[in-house]
Amino acid sequence: MRILHTADWHIGQTLNGWSRDNEHRRFLDSLCDLIITEKVDALLVAGDVFDGINPSGEAQKLLYGAIAEFLRANPRLQIIMTAGNHDPAQRLEAPEAVLNALGVHVLGTLRRTEAGVDMDRHLIPLHDKSSGCCAYVLAVPFLRQADLPGLQLGAEGGIEPAVTAAARALHLSMTEAAEARAGGLPILAMGHLTCAGGLESEGAERRILIGGEHAVPPDIFPPALSYVALGHLHRPQSLDGGRVRYSGSPFPLSAAEIAYDHGVTLLDLNDGVAPRHIKIPRPVPMYRLPKRGMAPLAEVVAELATLELSPETERDVQPFVYLSLLADRPAPQLAAEVEALIETLPVRLAGLAITRPEIAGQPAGAPPSLAETLPEDLFTTAFRQAHGLEPDIAHLAAFRDALSET
Repeated sequence: MRILHTADWHIGQTLNGWSRDNEHRRFLDSLCDLIITEKVDALLVAGDVFDGINPSGEAQKLLYGAIAEFLRANPRLQIIMTAGNHDPAQRLEAPEAVLNALGVHVLGTLRRTEAGVDMDRHLIPLHDKSSGCCAYVLAVPFLRQADLPGLQLGAEGGIEPAVTAAARALHLSMTEAAEARAGGLPILAMGHLTCAGGLESEGAERRILIGGEHAVPPDIFPPALSYVALGHLHRPQSLDGGRVRYSGSPFPLSAAEIAYDHGVTLLDLNDGVAPRHIKIPRPVPMYRLPKRGMAPLAEVVAELATLELSPETERDVQPFVYLSLLADRPAPQLAAEVEALIETLPVRLAGLAITRPEIAGQPAGAPPSLAETLPEDLFTTAFRQAHGLEPDIAHLAAFRDALSET
């Protein structure tokens, strides 16, 4: 059996006001091609399907249209989708009855019965081409505080933090219940959380905090689980010898992810589980200029000139650029120059950071009184503090004109 693990699609994301629907559409087309060429039997989507709790109609059409294409490509494909912290859990589950009839399982919340977690819902059999059950998926969506039994925030004296202990107890009880039903067949789990030791993307992933904790050790997943398909961290990476894995986001969702080798994870379920990273073509180029640190605008313009840009490129496939500038003139003036420059190029501005030079320290001692200070001196000091630069003749002339009119 062949299983495809993916996560963190973030359908509906915008970047500095730019829609990314075209990139998502291209990624989903690539995923459909992969389902066909790799003869995929099951697709696991481990959370953050949408970018926000109120996805647009267009975002929802993208998702359900893609599911329909996947099933047209392979009518026997089994799809299991769990919610992440960005997803509208109940809205994701809303079409569950229809999707289940098509072999699509959508789990937005952890559902319980009087006996505990509803294993009829959360333990899903995977069938091979002869319709025989060959493995099970323990599908666990993003867990909230109320989902962790016995959690006592602030409790002291335990051998590990309260949240870790509660998450460990939940996964152990669910795994034991799954083992009792699986009859020795492999059990794969799905989850959406941060594992300690995983590499996070600066400014990209929203930290999930419960009781001040945001990461749990990978050994909360019992050894009986053959593979754990995780979502939340956008960098593809493996933990616990490859048994616990983040497939990563499908393409860069922020500047921190430009260098990542984005793709999906393919699992061959034969005598064991052998995960393999499959790179997905990047729908749109993304650049950070300069690549590290910051530079004056003139240097960044020179780097822009080295990019292979075509004026014929349609707007929704033009490259994204993040610019990190060192201010050598007032920031508002610099920002206006950048905006005018970008309008002339076939690129889209994803982000602009302007950093002022270090401001020299002021002499020690009490500040002068108003009687000892000229208005122009106050203006010069305020300008220097705001921009890290001395005002030039034009700025001083404008200030003097304004002062003369008061």
